[in-house]
Amino acid sequence: MNEKIEALKSSFDSELKKIANMVDLEALRVNYLGRKGKVTDALKGMGSLTDEQKKTVGRETNELKTAITVALAEKLEALKAQELQREINALPEFDISMPPDMTRGSYHPITLVQRQCEQVFKSMGFTVEDYAEVVTDYECFESLNIPKFHPARDMQDTLYVSDGIVLRTHTSPLQVRTMLKQKPPVAVVAPGRVYRRDSDITHTPMFHQVEGLLVDKHVTMADLRGTLTAFMREVFGSDTRIRFRPSFFPFTEPSAEADISCCMCGGKGHVNGTTCRVCKGTGWLEILGCGMVDPEVFKAVGYDPEEVTGFAFGLGVERIAMLKYGIGDLRMFFENDVRFLGQFA
Repeated sequence: MNEKIEALKSSFDSELKKIANMVDLEALRVNYLGRKGKVTDALKGMGSLTDEQKKTVGRETNELKTAITVALAEKLEALKAQELQREINALPEFDISMPPDMTRGSYHPITLVQRQCEQVFKSMGFTVEDYAEVVTDYECFESLNIPKFHPARDMQDTLYVSDGIVLRTHTSPLQVRTMLKQKPPVAVVAPGRVYRRDSDITHTPMFHQVEGLLVDKHVTMADLRGTLTAFMREVFGSDTRIRFRPSFFPFTEPSAEADISCCMCGGKGHVNGTTCRVCKGTGWLEILGCGMVDPEVFKAVGYDPEEVTGFAFGLGVERIAMLKYGIGDLRMFFENDVRFLGQFA
């Protein structure tokens, strides 16, 4: 039996040296350690041995199995290392001194549109300001002629931080803050995040607005119309048709909403004979709200409404971005899909 075990060890070592791949290595393992392998076959003659001989042969057989198992494992690691080295050698040459081939990044479309809005108004003489996103109830509502009983004060619209403290629902609080700290003339725009308790396919709890305010002597509705017309044609193109419709806002009087001709159908109301799904066949899209500053707002900040007049406006950045870039789903702005964002590089 000892001679058989030594012969098996010798033959295994000889065959192992010839193995060049993992498939042959597995076949070798089965050939020696499998249920019908050579090691098992060698033990068939143990029935004629004495108990003492069986102990000796059993110990030597276990040592052989252990030696074969270790040798197989070492050979497997060596074959894996060889395969890895072959893959490395097959790679093209790499110069570590060369800069990496990085994909070009881009600004978020909301950032692009907000910056364009800022640049257009700055070119008209407006300054760009910022203001806190957590404001008092007075700043967000009462100073803007929105009394306690107004529907916009309902909890379903406003996110309250604590009693008398809210997340601003619009950027309009900047109007009051600016007028309190300086005397006319005032020409300021305030881009920033605003918050409302609202979430569906066309609304999100957080979105972006740009607020504008101009106050001076002899400011008229014609100044408002001219300023916003120039802005909208700069953003959407010189061929854009624009109209103003009467509306209502608590802090402006008279108030209006501005529409532009639909970017998708060119103001026709249809595309290839099918009703335009964006403007619903009207040919117009509402783009912003505006109006002459209500005298009550001037009184709240210590301005004399007999001496000065002014106009204010507010526009949604996401809405402009959707129209400008032809984006149909508001949620795409917040999903951070690099395939979508990469289009703005």
